[in-house]
Amino acid sequence: MHVSSDHLVAQARERFALQDYRGAIHLLDEVVAGGRDFADVHHLLGLCWSLLGQEARALEAFDRALALNPRYLEAHVHRGLVLNALGRVDEGRQAFAAAAASGGTPVAGLPAHLAARFANAHAELGDAYAEAGALDRAVTQYRTACNLGPGFPDLRYRLARLLLEAGRPLEARDELERVVAERPGFVDAQAALGLAHYLSGDAGGAEQVWRACLAARPENARVEAYLAMLGRNPR
Repeated sequence: MHVSSDHLVAQARERFALQDYRGAIHLLDEVVAGGRDFADVHHLLGLCWSLLGQEARALEAFDRALALNPRYLEAHVHRGLVLNALGRVDEGRQAFAAAAASGGTPVAGLPAHLAARFANAHAELGDAYAEAGALDRAVTQYRTACNLGPGFPDLRYRLARLLLEAGRPLEARDELERVVAERPGFVDAQAALGLAHYLSGDAGGAEQVWRACLAARPENARVEAYLAMLGRNPR
């Protein structure tokens, strides 16, 4: 049975909070294998490996996070701490200097690191509205989150999912097209894009997206179910 990457990441964070670092790593590796190659996932992997005393693996994970997001403040800081623990003090000092310089270009009139923090805060508020069934308000919060964090495709993916739930598939298609363009291996986003095509009346486009998705990731139960649905209920 296919489990969404969002659910796996949430489970991994729970495992991390309970200090079950190996359990968190197992879940996060599954997320990466499923195509969600995002900086926050690799950063959490790095923290887990670091807390298990596996500094070399921690550095690999932090390096991957920074390759995806060179201004990831926490990744620079934690990388510096690991380097210091290994006795590589000069490299650690460079990592801390990179953290200090990672403010980046202002976003919406805010320093980049503050904009990212506020983006996550708006996303959390959006999740709370969604849990309460207030989907339009949830969408509004996630649009603000995406404006503050334009380089965070996971926020845009969540916005698109909310738009689908709110019965706004055309808007969802626009957001998902951007996510897939940025992260072509993000299988959940590809599957959702096919669904957005289908719900907006474009069955042919939906089939094309789903078949391409299945070719890239065979035996995906969710996509197979969508194609079976399409065969029974063409639009």
